[in-house]
Amino acid sequence: MGAADAPVVGPARDAPPVARRRGRGGRGGEELRVPEAEFTSYYGRPILKAPVWRWDIAAYLFTGGLAAGSSLLAAGGQLTGRPALRRAGRVTALGAVTASAYFLIHDLGRPARFHHMLRVAKPTSPMSVGTWILTAYGPAAGLAAVAEGAPLLPARGVFSPVRRLLPPAGQVAGLAAAAVAPALATYTGVLLAGTAVPSWHEAYPELPTIFAGSALASGAGVGLLAAPCAQAGPARRMAVAGAALELWGAHSVETRLGLLSEPYRLGTAGRLLRAGRLLTAAGVVGALAGRRSRVLSALSGTALLAASVATRFGIFHGGVASARDPRYTVLPQRERIRRREAGQV
Repeated sequence: MGAADAPVVGPARDAPPVARRRGRGGRGGEELRVPEAEFTSYYGRPILKAPVWRWDIAAYLFTGGLAAGSSLLAAGGQLTGRPALRRAGRVTALGAVTASAYFLIHDLGRPARFHHMLRVAKPTSPMSVGTWILTAYGPAAGLAAVAEGAPLLPARGVFSPVRRLLPPAGQVAGLAAAAVAPALATYTGVLLAGTAVPSWHEAYPELPTIFAGSALASGAGVGLLAAPCAQAGPARRMAVAGAALELWGAHSVETRLGLLSEPYRLGTAGRLLRAGRLLTAAGVVGALAGRRSRVLSALSGTALLAASVATRFGIFHGGVASARDPRYTVLPQRERIRRREAGQV
């Protein structure tokens, strides 16, 4: 059931106008004001059941984006002849997608549940589509990363054919992983927006954009950390593009959604998203200013990675907070009803 279809329960109808107690002789006296309604629900329970996801799903959102951004970085290094950038992107992509699989299976509770999800393919389900995206991306990213170890194999003997075949196989696999990377970076935004959680559901245009920008920025952070300044040009360009998408999307969800923007500005979510914006801006400025400074480039990369973590966790906590407070379900529903009635008249 979507957020727009949830039953309207909780507060009473709008309070009646202020009444005035009449004094002697009909003269005006003390004002009587009805107390403002409190947004509660039956037995004090939330109207919507808050997500039962724990911190591992917020971490899964980050590592999936990091894997996608790193594969795009590696493809850029491969196509422009920057081996350090390619190597850093491939190795990080494999580590991040492995962590993603761990966090997802840990949340499911049993590894067999992930296997069971592969028995069906449901295009209308973001979770089903995301499982297949992760399954297609993982082997490609793994082969690309393993190919980086080809020079370590003996040039003669049984490993000689493997040493010759791995580099071209890694080139193909790296480009295949980069082709799947945009879907891996954004499907989690579609997944959150498809729930009944009010502040996620209403942010459906922005969440994929934010997650795409965050993925690019985190991939750029890897390049700035690992590659020498002479090879970090694509990482700097990725940082600018990712920061633009991420900052625009974060600003939009904090201003466009009206009341439902509030959970993104308050509490833990607000602190995390503000920190994410500051770190993103600092990372981009440092990346552009540190073209010849290895230290400044590394600091910029660290800031971009930290910004991606803060943004993903901030979006996660904002949605959970909106599901726990009944007024984020009731008031938007009433506003939609009023708009429909006005349109019918």
